[in-house]
Parts: sequence; structure tokens; C-alpha cells
Amino acid sequence: MLGILALVFAGLAALLHVYIFVLESVRWSHPSVWRIFGLTSQEAADTTKPMAYNQGFYNLFLAIGAGIGVVLWAVNGVGDVAGRTLLLFALGSMLAAALVLITSGRKYLRPAVIQGTLPLIGFVLTLLA
Repeated sequence: MLGILALVFAGLAALLHVYIFVLESVRWSHPSVWRIFGLTSQEAADTTKPMAYNQGFYNLFLAIGAGIGVVLWAVNGVGDVAGRTLLLFALGSMLAAALVLITSGRKYLRPAVIQGTLPLIGFVLTLLA
């Protein structure tokens, strides 16, 4: 049961990071998106677009790693070392990124919690399964 829950939370974490990728790398210039990230003008969005584009791909790569880990573990079972290892690495990296975000200032606490909760739960469940 813990293994199934770990896979569910890891999959949700991967989907969240794909969503973040879309926001940062695909839709960054849309006012509804840059306001989510605290930007106040189109000029600010245009200035930060290359950084956001790059950052979005980091999120995508972590999501891909978690997704592959989920598939390997689901196909090969709980004893699959490669799937579990990849999951722990990807989820741990997502969690570490959320912790780094917290160090950027108090206003980033809420986004860090959003970004880090699913990976934290998935990571712990993966260890316990």
C-alpha cells in the first residue's frame, strides 16, 4: 500500500512540475501568468523571460525523472532499485529546490510549500515502502 501511495504522490509531484514548466517556459509573457510570480509589468516579464524559460526546463527535467522512476517502479515492482533510486533523486531534487526557494525570502514561503509538499510526501513514502 505504501508503494502505491508513493507512486501516486510522485506522479502528482511530476505533474505539478510539468505545470510549472508550462507556466515558466511556455506562457511566461501572459499577464495572468507573470502576476502569479509577482511581476508587475509586461516589461518585467520580458526582462525575466530567458531566466524563467531556463528555470522551467529544470522543472520539466525533474518531472521527467520522477515520471520515469514511477514507470520503472510500477513495471518492475517494489524491489526495482533503478526506479526507486531515480524517484528518490528526482523527488529529493524537487524538495531541495523548494528549500532553496524558502531562503529567497518570506514571500516565497507559500510557493515553496506548494512546490515541495508533494515531493516530500512522495520521498518519505518511497523510503518507507
